[in-house]
Amino acid sequence: MSRKAYHQSLQEVQEDVLEMSVLVGTAILGSVEALKARDITASERIVRDDAVINKKRFEIEKKCMLLLATQQPMAVDLRVLASVINIITDLERIGDHAEGIAKISVTIGDKELVKPLIDMPRMVVQAESMLTRCMAAFMARDTEVAKVICDEDDIVDDLYDHIYNELVLLMIANPQIIKEATYLIWAAHNIERMADRVTNIAERIVYMVTGSMEEMNSSKY
Repeated sequence: MSRKAYHQSLQEVQEDVLEMSVLVGTAILGSVEALKARDITASERIVRDDAVINKKRFEIEKKCMLLLATQQPMAVDLRVLASVINIITDLERIGDHAEGIAKISVTIGDKELVKPLIDMPRMVVQAESMLTRCMAAFMARDTEVAKVICDEDDIVDDLYDHIYNELVLLMIANPQIIKEATYLIWAAHNIERMADRVTNIAERIVYMVTGSMEEMNSSKY
């Protein structure tokens, strides 16, 4: 492979990561929208489509391993490929969290939710925004944006705390809804974990650019 072809392949891998992130972003927004709307068909579709995200992850990883094995990249290029392998793993996990919410929605079935979803949609919008801007930072090599995104994880954590406390109070007041309220706590926790995964990606961007690996925002969960 010529150097020109090599650099083109390296660029294509990064574009593949961006495409995967779009699939994941669609899944995370759709999972909560379907839960809120009680759209079981949409939830089942998200569960099925998780296989597409998984397949994309393995395709990208295979390309990275081929470049590592055949081109022996050094310095920055090596950090790019190492970071991509970690980033796509986190993206795949975020997709799993979206699938988890969709499965919860399917489990609840045609029952009404124990309370209207107000803060959970805010959580998922924040998490998706973090992911979208994080991937833009990945393509632009923007470490400052990546660091800001790490700090925003606290926004999602605070919303989760509010949801958790509210649902616990509802369960205390009415033990008959414990099962249904627990489902919503699980769904909210999936979103909280999504944001944690985005933070991991942001940290990898900083490493990719600077060579410095550090934990920039430790989750309290």
